[in-house]
Amino acid sequence: MNTPKRMLRPWRCLVYEQRNRFVGRNSIKENRRFHARELIRLRATLTSGCPRARVVVVVPTCNRPEGLVHAVETALAQSFRNLAVVVVDDGAGLPALPTDPRLIAVSLCRNSATPGLVRNIGIDLSDSEFVAFLDDDNVWTPEHVATAVSALDADPGLSAVYTSVSRMRPDGTELDVLGSPFDRRRLQWDPYIDVNSVVVRRSCNRGFSVLPRTKETLPKEDWEYVWQLSRRGRIEHVPKVTVRYAINPESYFTDWADDARASARQTALAVPQQEEQ
Repeated sequence: MNTPKRMLRPWRCLVYEQRNRFVGRNSIKENRRFHARELIRLRATLTSGCPRARVVVVVPTCNRPEGLVHAVETALAQSFRNLAVVVVDDGAGLPALPTDPRLIAVSLCRNSATPGLVRNIGIDLSDSEFVAFLDDDNVWTPEHVATAVSALDADPGLSAVYTSVSRMRPDGTELDVLGSPFDRRRLQWDPYIDVNSVVVRRSCNRGFSVLPRTKETLPKEDWEYVWQLSRRGRIEHVPKVTVRYAINPESYFTDWADDARASARQTALAVPQQEEQ
């Protein structure tokens, strides 16, 4: 459920997404029907009712038991306590998770291979003022939710905020930090905002795309979600690193070889500019 940072030409994300929707229109319809059926089934299993809190953290997962436990632990360890964590398993089965009344976990009846659908289930199973997203291979610092909520409280006109992201190599070293002011023109061609850093007002949420995507499909769900948010309201960047993003070489959704080459090219281009200053 990673977002590639591959650079595309101006407007290319918009054109590609229109093509994706046309080609995948039948799969989108089927996924919407599956979402509706699963929502009815899963709601019936929640004996205590849907989770309610000021912030709901949606954690989609599939076949990453150790990473999931670590991610959930960092969500529950937030300094902001008025939250609930909703784990949605994409049909692979769940490991033993921490015992906490703020946590619920559900499993889809089959694998959908559609991260947007999995996240939408978590959103629709809960009730909150704000929604945050954390994938099963990433973690937050303890101040992530508090930082985002503080910014949203300070400006009720904001639809969403996103913090800075530290991308970590498998050996534990840092590759780079992603974080820059919101620029909608840039977003047309560069999917530079990762959903793990986003906290959104539920009233502004329109849900994720349920188009099935492969590693080759551009753009990804993260870009489409942020783009739709930007069409309806204001988004701002909070310049504080609160997300540790794991680079996963075996990711089904991201070609990290291409991403590493793009990062190296950007670094090489930046060096002469710094020397000139």
